[in-house]
Amino acid sequence: MAGVKPGLTHFDGKGDAHMVDVSDKAVTARVAVAAGHIKMAAETFDIIAEGRAKKGDVLSVARLAGIMGAKKTPDLIPLCHPLAISKVAVELIPDATLPGIRIEATVKTTGQTGVEMEALTAVSAAALTVYDMVKAVDKAMEIGGIHVMLKDGGKSGRYEAP
Repeated sequence: MAGVKPGLTHFDGKGDAHMVDVSDKAVTARVAVAAGHIKMAAETFDIIAEGRAKKGDVLSVARLAGIMGAKKTPDLIPLCHPLAISKVAVELIPDATLPGIRIEATVKTTGQTGVEMEALTAVSAAALTVYDMVKAVDKAMEIGGIHVMLKDGGKSGRYEAP
């Protein structure tokens, strides 16, 4: 699998889980972009695209959920560091060819560790919120394709998904 490196940093020499010590790492500008999608029935897509969901503006609420998700990442993922996030942008793009919504999140910080988990959490929270807001009409929606598209900054440098 592309991008896989040997050695797991979240385990100590005994195999116990621990938070990675980043205190000796340089403070650098960090950015991560993650993407994913939620597929749905064409009728559900139309409800969202036409603004007819009973719970309100699905895309606006999902965008806010994504932003909040990025900010709450260390509360959800046990070994993530709390970070001073400087930017979270979440885009939800209706795509009739899925049919569904494509989601992209960009997260930035200046710090000693990256923001990939925050970007992935933003995409996940946004997708789950879309599901929650229209599940009454479509319980068969499918969330998928969540992945890191870009990571930059820090010792390991730049990664772009193929």
